[in-house]
Amino acid sequence: MAQWLTGEVIENYAWNQELFSLRVRTQPFEFIAGQFVRLGLPHEGGRVQRAYSLVNGPDEHVLDFLVNRVHDGLFSPLLHDLRAGQTIEVSQPPSGFFTLNEVPDGDSLWLISTGTGIGPYLSMLSTDIPWQRFKRIHLVHAVRYSADLAYNEKILQWVAEHPGQLTYQPVVSREDHAGALRGRIPALIQQGDLQRAVGDILDERAQVMLCGNPDMIRDAKTVLADRGLAKNLRRKPGNVTMEHYW
Repeated sequence: MAQWLTGEVIENYAWNQELFSLRVRTQPFEFIAGQFVRLGLPHEGGRVQRAYSLVNGPDEHVLDFLVNRVHDGLFSPLLHDLRAGQTIEVSQPPSGFFTLNEVPDGDSLWLISTGTGIGPYLSMLSTDIPWQRFKRIHLVHAVRYSADLAYNEKILQWVAEHPGQLTYQPVVSREDHAGALRGRIPALIQQGDLQRAVGDILDERAQVMLCGNPDMIRDAKTVLADRGLAKNLRRKPGNVTMEHYW
């Protein structure tokens, strides 16, 4: 049964009108990069709660959550309205198996996401693990508009600190943006555009993580399977590890 910590909102940072990062301080707790907790708020005499991945690294003391407001949703508008000094509940213990210790070894690591699905990858990249285990890391973030490319400054700092090891490839579907590909990730993989953009190949030495839109995950999984990259299972290790984000 989940326990709850009371946290204080430190910042509600708006990337745009709908996308925001909610930063919360609680008493310290341990988690593995890629895991999630539930956030809870009082509502109509009870508690409303939803699961959100931790964007911050395990050694960082302020919790960070990337949230997109869904106007007809119940919970995300409540989070959107929170301000510094207000309180929120955070579940314990953290959960989830979308972590690098579940991913087999390989030469390259492809961190492919849509929307807020980039969150777990930012937590992973805040640790030493990916840098020590993989020769090449490709962070791919697909969004509708360029304004949705959150944490750009942090990512570009990692690129500068790890030249030749980390590649950042944005994908913007509804407008042109300098340096970004345009289209859907499954099609970009199938046509080879993504591989050409990052200068690498998807072969049996690649490990791919998919996080975000279930349609992207389903279609990308099919395209990757056609290339011989099978789903990664504990009982049968493979190349593709997935996390559906809603």
